[in-house]
Amino acid sequence: MDAKKEAVAVVLAAGKGTRMKTELPKVAVSLNGKPLLNHVIDHLQKGGISNIVVVVGYKKEEVQALCSDIPGVRFAEQNEQLGTAHAVLCSESLVKDHTGPILVACGDVPMITGETFESLVSTHIQNGFSATLLSAKVENPTGYGRIVRNASGEVIAIVEEKDASPEQKKIDEINTGTYVFSSEGLFDSLKKIGNSNAQGEYYLPDLVELYKKEGKKLGAVVLKNSGESQGVNSPADLENLTAILKSEVAAK
Repeated sequence: MDAKKEAVAVVLAAGKGTRMKTELPKVAVSLNGKPLLNHVIDHLQKGGISNIVVVVGYKKEEVQALCSDIPGVRFAEQNEQLGTAHAVLCSESLVKDHTGPILVACGDVPMITGETFESLVSTHIQNGFSATLLSAKVENPTGYGRIVRNASGEVIAIVEEKDASPEQKKIDEINTGTYVFSSEGLFDSLKKIGNSNAQGEYYLPDLVELYKKEGKKLGAVVLKNSGESQGVNSPADLENLTAILKSEVAAK
């Protein structure tokens, strides 16, 4: 494959997951007998991505043990959890020479399929986007960042729940936290992002805003099955996804 078309994945897996009420790192929590992180890696591989960097932090040895024997998996360290943009920046030394797209996935969102990852990367390449985000249309968007588009349907911003106007809160298209970025200039741009927000963290949606200001081309792929966007943030989420997977297995 052409090196400029071959994607590398950066999987964010450094978080603690305090709401899960477990001592385990969040991505090590089991869903149907397999850790969340391993579901994500399996789907990436099915989508044709074998070059995978896992960003570790909290209980890093436990997280590394989940996938250190998988060919093509390497690790970057995020010693302080300073946000999603900072987490991607921690992978710079491992992917700075990569010329193809860089896909960013969340280690606690286990349902996004290989087909979806593949489609996201190919849409990014075919349209020459600088950033392509994966979105979903959901019945209850509360708590998620909203995708704001202009009259032409172009993505112009991702607005977080706490910053959204009453009108923006009505938007039912949400950010899944999964992106593809062109590698050219990515890390320079990440270093420009500030942390003047309530959490004092560096966020990837701010990179999308920066790209828009710089006139770069942004795209979004809407999930055909919005259920793929479900992450695991609580024991209730885990129960819900376990039930969905069991019903899918039964249907087969």
